[in-house]
This record gives sequence, C-alpha cells and structure tokens, in this order.
Amino acid sequence: MRYVSTRGSAPVLDFEGATLAGLAADGGLYVPEAWPSLTREEIAALAGLDYVETAVRVMAPFVAGSLSEDELRELCTAAYGRFAHRAVTPLVQLDHDQWLLELFHGPTLAFKDVALQLVGLLFERFLKGATEPLTVIGATSGDTGSAAIDALAGRIGVDIFMLHPHGRVSDVQRRQMTTVLAPNVHNIAIEGDFDTAQALVKAMFRDSAFSTRFKLSAVNSINWARLMAQVVYYFYAAVRLGAPERPIAFSVPTGNFGDVFAGYVAAKMGLPIERLVVATNVNDILHRALSSGDYSSGTVTPTATPSMDIQVSSNFERLLHDLADRDGGAISAQMAGFESTRAMRLTNAQSQGAASLFRSIAIDESGMAAAMAGAHEGAGEVLDPHTAIGYAAAVALKGEAPMVTLATAHPAKFVDAVERAVGVRPALPPRVGDLFEREERYDVLPATFAAVTAYIAERAKPRAR
Repeated sequence: MRYVSTRGSAPVLDFEGATLAGLAADGGLYVPEAWPSLTREEIAALAGLDYVETAVRVMAPFVAGSLSEDELRELCTAAYGRFAHRAVTPLVQLDHDQWLLELFHGPTLAFKDVALQLVGLLFERFLKGATEPLTVIGATSGDTGSAAIDALAGRIGVDIFMLHPHGRVSDVQRRQMTTVLAPNVHNIAIEGDFDTAQALVKAMFRDSAFSTRFKLSAVNSINWARLMAQVVYYFYAAVRLGAPERPIAFSVPTGNFGDVFAGYVAAKMGLPIERLVVATNVNDILHRALSSGDYSSGTVTPTATPSMDIQVSSNFERLLHDLADRDGGAISAQMAGFESTRAMRLTNAQSQGAASLFRSIAIDESGMAAAMAGAHEGAGEVLDPHTAIGYAAAVALKGEAPMVTLATAHPAKFVDAVERAVGVRPALPPRVGDLFEREERYDVLPATFAAVTAYIAERAKPRAR
C-alpha cells in the first residue's frame, strides 16, 4: 500500500513511512493511494470473529508491504489484551433501534485507546534497530494526550511532548497525562485553546530548521495509522447488527473529524452505512461546513465537552481531498486560503459529495443534558457529555437503519457534568482509582512557537549528524 499527501507534493511513502512521518512534508495528511475494498462475502465472514481477528482482516490491506498478517495479529493481540472488556468495543442496546458502541474500555477510558495502543506498538516495531531517536509531538483537547502517553511511556527510542490547553481539560483528563512520570514523557500546558496547540504542532512540522533537527512524528489523528485502527470498530459493530444484509447508521460526537472520517473509510471499503451523523457542540464549524458549505473558524467557546471545543478540524482535509477527486494541487490552494483567512467555502462537488453520506447537527448544553437524563431514565445508562451529544444527534437525525452512537469516554472522566445532569457521580474504575493521589508533573508555557520549540529543543534528542 502506498500513501500520498492530500496536498500532492510530499514524497509517496509506504505504511511504515507514513506512520513514522505523521504529517506530510508539504503540510498535508497522508491517505492511501486508493481505497481497498471488502466484498459482501468478506464482510459477512467477520460476524463470528473476535475483535483481534476483525482488526487483522480490516487493516491488512493498509499495512501490506510493511507488516505480514501474522505480525499484525501479534501487535493487535498485545494492543487489545489491555482492554477491560473481552469484546474490546461492546454494543449496548438503549431501545429497539438505538445502540451504544462503548469505546472506553482501554487503559485511559476513552476511544483514543483503541487506536493509540496499537500505534505505540507500531512505533516500537518500526523503530527497532533505528539509530535515530523519534520525537513525537501532539496536541490534545483532552483524551488523545493520555492515550498517547500511556501507549508510549517508557518505550525506548521515543520522546513524547504533549500540548494541552491550560485549564480547559477535565481534572481526570489532565491527571491521566500529568501523573505519568516516565522520563520520556513531557507535558506542556499552553496558555491558549486547543486550536492554538494544534497550530503550533503543525508549525513545528513545517519549520525546516526545527523539523530537520529532530526526527518528528505525530500521534494526533493527523497520523494515518491512528485513523486506520478506528475503521475496525465500524465493521465490528455493523456485522453484529446485520451488515452487510442491512445498512447501519452511526452518530459520532466529533470536533476534529477523525473518528467520523474512519466511518467514511469503512463505507468506501464497502460497509453498507446508511448515514454518518456528525454531532458537534456549539463549536459548530463542522455542522456549518456540512449543512451550508461554510468552513470558517470563530472563537472557541469552552463547554462541558472539552474534547469537542475545536474550531479547526484537521481531518476534514482528508474528506475534502477525496471529494475533490484527490486533486492535491486544488486542496493545497484551498487549505492555504483557509490558513490565511480562517474562512473557506466548500465547492459544489465537495458539498454534494458529503451530503450523500453525512448529516450534521449542533447540540447545545441543554440538549446534551436532556440526552443524558433520557438515557439514564429510559435505559439506566450513564453517558459522558460527549457521548450524550452523539446520542441527542442520533435521536434527532435517525433514519430507517439501526443507529449506533459512539460512546467515546467513560462518564467518570466528566463527573461534575454527569452529576449535574443525572444526579449520579460515577466512580473511576479500580484500575485508575488512585488517580487523584498520584504526583503530577507538567510545565505551563505561553502559546508561542518560540517558547514551545525552545522547551522541546532542551529536552529532545536531536538527529545524529
């Protein structure tokens, strides 16, 4: 499998190269040169398989040339052996046609574990015998940071620097990052929002003086390997609800578009998906883009769903690229315009192409709270605020097919919001029950390129000269 940049001018890489590179050299995102496909018979054959074997069959085309199926199976067995539920991503029924796909049974209680536990092992496998250390840089709105840190802490040959917006993540989210005291883990709280943190990360990759001094990689969903791993649970859930004999719909609470783009990839591979519902909070750039073609960023409004407090959705570029007939030059110009003006109109082809699969809605705080109360009273389920936004959207935009809402985080990560909505204060699972007794370690920096790069340069290991 060969990987190309959405902006058309970066080197074509294999899966190993794309995984280690993260962001493409031209500022674009890597995507497969062509989408692989599974036949109806191959999809039907997934129904009786466990999660690991499903993952191997879905991901094998993407890793071809870099990993054998046996090597991939070994990595998946190790990655998903750390999950607290044997199904890894179990389905829970809310009523006759509404379901939850629980993605929070990994070590850091959020859906990011499903991908990042595997990505950490991929880094280790591909770096084996490497002479140059890898410097992993990421930005997080809450859950990516803890999942990436858990996956990479203590691994030889890797330093990880994770930026999070100071004071804008939950206490549990922050502590899951800052209480990991491994010497290769560095937490940076920047005095700004997530979009600023994400922009700083992208700027570091684009700055030739900095990016050539260190061997950089990314763990955000700009890294293709992470998105690839998320495709699996769409297949795993759908075949258990009758695919490919009937289509399934999914509602996805999202800010950065990576999780729902994985559903788009599953559809391109042949999974019969009736619709993908893009559920945003009041930071609604994705809803505006999909409903009216207006992709323009505003000021981030802090909410009870901090992982969705985003006004620039990096992975949206992958969709725009696919809907523009994969014209890298056109996307490069389109994104350059957005980066200079913070505003962009989708083309007619992009809007019409997205409308064939995507629906969108913005859910405010009262809608979120009502969904939490409804799930608790009607089905005895306690939802975290992000999942509640997805569930509210699922109810509002349901079609004919069974609807699966992606439950992206354990409710105990957002105890205050949950308690306000349903009067229940969920407890942390025993495996992280001592989180508030652990020592924290992090540094607060101004949100400037100079401050952050100087901090990293003092601590990261440069390339060999």
